[in-house]
Amino acid sequence: MNVCNLFSTAINNNPLIMNEQQRSEKKKYAGEKKPSMKRRDDYNDYRGRRMYMITIEVEDRRPLFGVLRGDVNVKEHGPQAPHIELSPLGQAVSQEWMGIPRYYPQIEVMGLQMMPDHLHGILFVHESLPVHLSQVITGFKTGCNRILRTMLKTAATQPQPTQNPAALPQPCMSIHRGACESFVAPQAVSPSQPSPASHLFASGFNDLILKNYDEFQKWKAYLADNPRRLMTKRDNPTLLHPFFDLHIGNHTYSGIGNRQLLAAQHRVAVRISRRITGQQLDAEIAHYLQLAHNGTVLISPAISPSEKAVMRAAFNAGLPTIVIMANGFTPMSKPHGEQFYACAEGRLLMLSAWEHHNERQKLTANQCQQMNLMALELCNTSIASIKQ
Repeated sequence: MNVCNLFSTAINNNPLIMNEQQRSEKKKYAGEKKPSMKRRDDYNDYRGRRMYMITIEVEDRRPLFGVLRGDVNVKEHGPQAPHIELSPLGQAVSQEWMGIPRYYPQIEVMGLQMMPDHLHGILFVHESLPVHLSQVITGFKTGCNRILRTMLKTAATQPQPTQNPAALPQPCMSIHRGACESFVAPQAVSPSQPSPASHLFASGFNDLILKNYDEFQKWKAYLADNPRRLMTKRDNPTLLHPFFDLHIGNHTYSGIGNRQLLAAQHRVAVRISRRITGQQLDAEIAHYLQLAHNGTVLISPAISPSEKAVMRAAFNAGLPTIVIMANGFTPMSKPHGEQFYACAEGRLLMLSAWEHHNERQKLTANQCQQMNLMALELCNTSIASIKQ
């Protein structure tokens, strides 16, 4: 299969993408728009030729699908690299996902990464679907719920040992054993234990729509790297979990990364004119890199191309940076790509004084001015230490 050719038609030749008139008609009945990672794209009808990365969470984020194993320091793929050791339920859900084309031959499964409490999958709709993609996902969830009920009934009929009654497992123990490293025999009720009437998955799903072939390669790398990211996150919880209500000067920030960078003795705001180029820019980059090598933390919203070049050079050199962002964070936010490992290494802090929004928004002149003032404030405010 020539994947590149498939993508070009999937991206550029979809007659079922909504136009503005169709979108306006749809919005009449949409109600109030609320921030959500599970909201569908207004410009896509979810039936036509497209590729999607789908994320579905277990209800209450229970780690039912498997256990994280391996060594985070092993870089090569293999049994010692970070991976998910699937539980029986995780194996069954994986098989159900791979079986989607049996019900919808218009779909090709391009990837799957099972995680303890969620899954990431890539679906390629290569022909127009007879139903909305959400109905495909609903059918998948229904099949998984059926699997869960069958496993619970089977476990409930298995004979249990009679010694030490207080330590006896509940009927669904066979699903859980090995599904969570910290599992202990539950008492009368356990919040991590599904009941026969419960749903396996949380409502809704998150989708990303493919824009180009390079993005597909990033998706595949993201799926493959997910177990290592989870292990890294567990090893560095204060550096990789979002924080909120950080009050500095006249602003309140949310963010991710190493807050101790704010307490560095030397901090400088990167400010460079948009007009400089060539040798002048090279000199500015060398100047700021020298400061950073001497222990100064560089702070910038990286708005102008010249400021972006300085911050990128410092980032590539592994030097400490603080980036001010226009989009805020949610409790489920996480750094993307190389930013993830930069945060884990303690050399990056991302801050925002704004609420999170899902849509791309163009920076206003007022926002640019505010962000530059924030950078100066973060440099000039005395910060002895930051509680992690």
